Amino acid sequence: MPQRAVEVIPVIDLKRGKAVRARQGLRHSYEPAVSAISRTSAPLDAVSGYLSVWPFLAFYIADLDAIEGLGSHETVIREMCSAFPDVSFWIDAGVSGKESALSWLARHRHAHLVIGTETLEDGACLEELSRNSRIILSLDYRGSEFLGPASVCRCPQFWPQRVIVMTLSRVGCGGGPDMERLAQIRRLAPHARLYAAGGLRGASDLMQLREAGISGALVASALHDGRLTRADLSRIMPPGEMSAK
Repeated sequence: MPQRAVEVIPVIDLKRGKAVRARQGLRHSYEPAVSAISRTSAPLDAVSGYLSVWPFLAFYIADLDAIEGLGSHETVIREMCSAFPDVSFWIDAGVSGKESALSWLARHRHAHLVIGTETLEDGACLEELSRNSRIILSLDYRGSEFLGPASVCRCPQFWPQRVIVMTLSRVGCGGGPDMERLAQIRRLAPHARLYAAGGLRGASDLMQLREAGISGALVASALHDGRLTRADLSRIMPPGEMSAK
């Protein structure tokens, strides 16, 4: 049986109303995301820019203001969902627990909620939330440090089907995916769909992820910088094999 394609999920980080380029999780230094594929840092232009490269079906959006407790981009997110109804948006909105997650899901009925462990206060809520098909878990790491409640890693049976492995120190620096950590998480949750976040350099990394049984990768810099092209994507994730919402 042929291997399933690796899904590429473009990333848009939102800060103070603009799309910004992430660098190693150092949010104070993030600059507007302007490149050959996106001439402005307006969020809608960022989506259009990625779609000019490939007809992506899903996008990951990090609301950095919400994650840092400095506000939110709820209006911008609604505009994005309305302007691109065929796209599945995965949103990290800095939720801290069950109540804030359920409230967010009720307000955004057509988007998927990423629960980042960085802002999660109690891992026990995952037992109930993971039953919702719109929930995605992001296991957040800075270097070797796990960011979040230790109980999350002790109870992989409560993880949802889709799990992002986020290595913040590798974001935007082109150091390659954290294959060792991905392998560790695969052993903990052999049936989950794992998505690598941080460090992807180009097509060869996607091939390595596919060989390792990783379902997809969150990507920003490699697309903006032209290290991952339409030609690459046509070989790695043909439209008929891309996972849907």
